[in-house]
This record gives sequence, structure tokens and C-alpha cells, in this order.
Amino acid sequence: MPRVLIVSHYFPPEVGAPQARLSELAAWWSHRGEDVTVLTGMPNHPSGVVPPAYRRKLRLKESVDGYRIVRTWLFATPNEGVLRKTLGHASFMVTSVALGLRPAGRADVVVVSSPTFFSVFAARAIARWRRARLVLEVRDLWPAAMVELGVITNRRVVHALEALEMSNYRAADAVVVVTEGFRENLVGRGIPPSKVHTIRNGADLERFGPRTGGQAAAETVAAVRSRLGARPGEALVLYAGAHGISHALANVVGAAGKLAGEPIHFALVGDGAEKASIEAQVERAGLANVTLLPSVGRDEMPGLLAAADICLVPLRDVPLFQSFIPSKMFEYLAAGRAVIGALRGEAAGILVDAGALVVEPEDQAALADAVKALAADPCRRTAMGEQGRAYVAAHFDRRRLAEGYRQLLRTLVDER
Repeated sequence: MPRVLIVSHYFPPEVGAPQARLSELAAWWSHRGEDVTVLTGMPNHPSGVVPPAYRRKLRLKESVDGYRIVRTWLFATPNEGVLRKTLGHASFMVTSVALGLRPAGRADVVVVSSPTFFSVFAARAIARWRRARLVLEVRDLWPAAMVELGVITNRRVVHALEALEMSNYRAADAVVVVTEGFRENLVGRGIPPSKVHTIRNGADLERFGPRTGGQAAAETVAAVRSRLGARPGEALVLYAGAHGISHALANVVGAAGKLAGEPIHFALVGDGAEKASIEAQVERAGLANVTLLPSVGRDEMPGLLAAADICLVPLRDVPLFQSFIPSKMFEYLAAGRAVIGALRGEAAGILVDAGALVVEPEDQAALADAVKALAADPCRRTAMGEQGRAYVAAHFDRRRLAEGYRQLLRTLVDER
């Protein structure tokens, strides 16, 4: 039975795509008989506030869903400001090794999720110390994404970061990417094809499902819709996820402005670096058809999606994002919601195959037209939801993907 150690800066009870992916992988691997330990920090993302149960502790051990969690102190900081975020990640790099190596125990394989580089450096040190295989999971092409978004502009800094990036790929025994576009990028830059494995994100089909009948369920949906600002008779359009520079939420608000006066309400749920800017935009425009709410817990997300009529998957219009697949779209589809994507590339192809609508990214008018058309056609929304759910069940069942990942880990350990 291989001993698996997962190293990640982010983990539940924090909310987000990497947290959900890694916690569900850990639970499935443990369920399938693997000895799994997670080494992470004290939860604080994205607010920078550590919950009371985790405060004033250098180290904490937990047991969840059959696997162990070892948490170490880190410099907690909100998800804003490059310097403070860098200090937060660097602090975990140090404390994960200094405080977490011994209690995490022995490992046959170390899995680390990137970005950022700091967790990878810690995992490399731990893998070498434990003489374990190293698996680098790439959820984002970093620093390339930050360069295309204009966050990092100094060429010397970019070259230095790219050198570190390539060093990490070469040091890993296997690299797991979440899109075929990422795989092509890495192979094109000289990483051996046999070393790079595509294991996409997916959805937990038991956690996310279409609305169920019954008066209690209907009352719950009505209560959530009211909390999201939708009045009776209005179509509820939902975006639930990070409010970052990648997500083009200013264009979603712009589309909402074009639909003011229509029986349509927009709800944006989440936090991130752009949240304050989005709030200011809504206030300046005086939009009564937009509700902004903070992130919700993982257990609340299925109910949130069940209350929506239409779900949005927007991205910025930059070339690199054609290889990105926002993980939230699989949960939208699994929940049986009608989905509109405002993006290009691999994700757009998946959404089209799943029966969703796709418009050009950052095109407010096209997005508004698509929302208006679906809002007026509940039968079409129902058919889209059924098709999307069936497509995810056939191709993106997270448990099936986790099992393939588990077999990869076992192969690596056996080869050692």
C-alpha cells in the first residue's frame, strides 16, 4: 500500500478549485486503500483571516474522510498584494518542511500542486529526504499567465521564473496537467511526452445533481434564490468562484447593465483580488439587478447551483487562456444547469459538446443576448441541463479520474 503525501498551500475548509480537487482526490485514494497524508497550512484563503480553531498554533493534526492532515503555521494574508502573498507562500515553504516533515511521516510518493513555486520547492526537499517519487500537478501555467495578464513585466524576472519553472518539471518523476493544451505547452518546451499526463478536473456526481422534487426542496431553492436577490418570476444568472484578474467579471457586470429592466437577476458569489473593483462598478452603475455575495462553504455550493437558472463561465480574452479549462464548469454541468461560456479554446469545445452556449470572451453584447435568450426559454434550459449532466457523467466523473490518477501513482512507486 503506497504512502501518499500531498503538499499544498491551499486546502479545505478554504473554498476554491484546488482545495476541492485535492480533498476529493485524497478522500478517494484513502477509500481505495492508500495511506494518505496532506501537508498544508492553517486555513486563511482568501480573506487572510485564520478561523479561531486554528489560531495561535504552530502545528495541528486532523483526520478527515479516512486521511490525515498536518497543518503548519504560515503568514496569513488576504489574496491581494504581490509582496504579502509572496511572503505567505514563502512562509509555508519553510514551515511545511521545518514543522511538517516529521509528523507527516514516511512517503513513497509526494504529490504537490502548483502554482505556486514555493510549495513545489518544499515538496522537492521532502521527496528527496524521504527518497520518494515526486509528482508535480500543474493547474496553471505560471508564470506565463501572469505575464500575459500584465502582472509581471520585468523580462529578467520572467526569465528567472521560467528557469525555476523548467527546473521543477525536470525534477519531477511525473507531471500531471489538467488540460491537453498544458501538455502540448510542456512537451513543446522540451519535457518528455512520457513524463506528462493529462488528468482533467471533473465533478462529484453525487454531490452535484439536478434539482429534486418535493416541497422541502422547493422551499430550500426559493430561500437560496431570495438570498441571491432573485424575485419570483426572474431568471437567476449565477457566477460562483474566484473574483480574480482572469475572470473578466467586469464584462459580466456590463452585460447585466444592458439587461436592466428585464426579468433577469445576476448573482456573483466569491472573493478575490478584483472583488472591490466589481463592487465599485456595480455601485457606480446603480445596478439593482446584480447581487454580490462572499464565498460560500463547500457544502453550500450544491444548493447554490440548484437555485440558479443559468451559470456563467467567463475568462479574459488572452491567447494563453485557450488552453485553460475552468473547473467550475464541470460542477455547473453536473448540477443540470444551463451554462454560458465566454471563452475560447479547449474549454469552449467541451462546453459545445456538452450542449452549452459559447460566446466570444469579453463581448458584453453577445453575453447579454445569450442570457436574454435563455432566460426567456425555460424548456431549452431544461434540455441543456440534462444534456450537460449526461456529458459530465460520461467523460468527467471525478471519481473515475481520481482512480486513473491513483493507478499512475502506483505505477510510479512500482517502477522505483
